[in-house]
Amino acid sequence: MTRTTSPRNPWIEWIYLALAVAGAILPWLANLDFIQSSGNVFDLSRFIALANANAAAQSLSRDLLIGASAITIWMVVEAGRLQMRGLWVALLCSATLAFACGAPLFLWMRERRLREIQLAGQGAETSDDSSGKQATSS
Repeated sequence: MTRTTSPRNPWIEWIYLALAVAGAILPWLANLDFIQSSGNVFDLSRFIALANANAAAQSLSRDLLIGASAITIWMVVEAGRLQMRGLWVALLCSATLAFACGAPLFLWMRERRLREIQLAGQGAETSDDSSGKQATSS
């Protein structure tokens, strides 16, 4: 039985890539403002204190920590399942730039890998179809 798959939407790759770029730039604009207001150094203890300064900040910080942890675990598992290369780039971006960059970057890489797998599967189906036709025409 031949499994049919719908073609992958190429626009989703561009959306993920645009989100990765925005996820690198926008948080770092805020980080640069923070650095400037901290005497041109990244004061990690002050950053953490401000991230917990009130209930709203605590809510966002904890939400990001838990959500990013779950998605990072999924990224590692999914990359292994799909035999993706370059996972380290997305993880490094998450750790050094922003999770808002690393997660969409991973999704972009994943979409490209899924398209690659789909194209390889279509090639295999074509060769299976042609070998089947040759066998019946003999």
